[in-house]
Amino acid sequence: MAKSITLLGSTGSIGTQSLDVARMHGYEIFGLAANSRVELLLEQIAEFHPRYVAVVNPDACDRLDAALAGTAGAPRLLRGAEGLRELAAMEGPDVVLNAVVGIAGLPASLAAIESGHDLALANKESLVTGGHLVTDAVKKHGVHLLPVDSEHSAIFQCLQDQHSAKRLEKILLTASGGPFFGMTTGELRGKTKQDALRHPNWNMGAKITIDSATLMNKGLELIEAVWLFGLPEDKIQIVVQRESIIHSAVQFADHSVIAQMGVPDMRIPIQYALTWPDRLESPVPELDFAALHKLSFDVADEETFRCLAAAKKAIRKGGLGPCAANGANEEAVRLFLQDRIGFLDIGRLVEGVVDSDSFGGDYTLQDVYACDRMAREYVRAHI
Repeated sequence: MAKSITLLGSTGSIGTQSLDVARMHGYEIFGLAANSRVELLLEQIAEFHPRYVAVVNPDACDRLDAALAGTAGAPRLLRGAEGLRELAAMEGPDVVLNAVVGIAGLPASLAAIESGHDLALANKESLVTGGHLVTDAVKKHGVHLLPVDSEHSAIFQCLQDQHSAKRLEKILLTASGGPFFGMTTGELRGKTKQDALRHPNWNMGAKITIDSATLMNKGLELIEAVWLFGLPEDKIQIVVQRESIIHSAVQFADHSVIAQMGVPDMRIPIQYALTWPDRLESPVPELDFAALHKLSFDVADEETFRCLAAAKKAIRKGGLGPCAANGANEEAVRLFLQDRIGFLDIGRLVEGVVDSDSFGGDYTLQDVYACDRMAREYVRAHI
């Protein structure tokens, strides 16, 4: 029987590729959620006929409401951040796929889990900012947390043999290195947003593409891997794999290494999260080994790319350290995309907020929001 899916963040890069998978396999779309891209959302509604649609941006919600007025079979419209949470919690879908960008995805992740839904997670900030809240909720409600990021999906796939997984020794988390791989601090000083948005291998949204350029994305993924797979930060090695063919690997106690490979196309991990534990025919082309002449490897330069160093420091501090790093990064990237700060300022500001406090101890969801506000205020005060 075809699955029913609620897709949060349907108009972003992950969202549109998720709909490619749904289209191929005839999945029902129970609900869609987006922030503000009304025209694309209208196209998705016309094709997939969801029962519910949530729109976070108030003006966009009004425009969608007006566009749907009088339309037969129009979905029920849910408004704002509360509407996003309400949709995530609704009974009906087999799985909720959260592809919302940023900390805004955390309450929706918790709502889905607490309502008993399996969660396909593309919103890494849910684990970065609220790691123990999410993992505790997963254990309490007995649901599955299915990673969508290509790296975490690769690790997840390599650990499907539960007997071997018990002897996991190290995770090899791969990175493309982004558009500025191998550059010095001096060479990075004058880089613009146009430079940073030219990713060599992946087609992604602006925020995550900037995060790839600063290596913050890899720092966030390291934090996410700590929560997903239960290894400490010093057991997760970041390896630059420039071709983005090896998506990550695991090393076991006997020093055997198992890797997951494939073309750099996010529809592979998206589909595995939706079809797990089964594998189905994919809309993605197969990897052509005859055309694959080399696989190159290198180390990630955290001395130059300070965001990565800051993320490692944040997870070692624990508590709200990762939340502070994430909030500072989101604010700094926003300012960089507005041409208000330089490229190197992103790492300076993220590292500064991580160094500003100890951040240890348990926390609540309200503590997460307070820490996020503090981090953003720190960035604005230090530009």
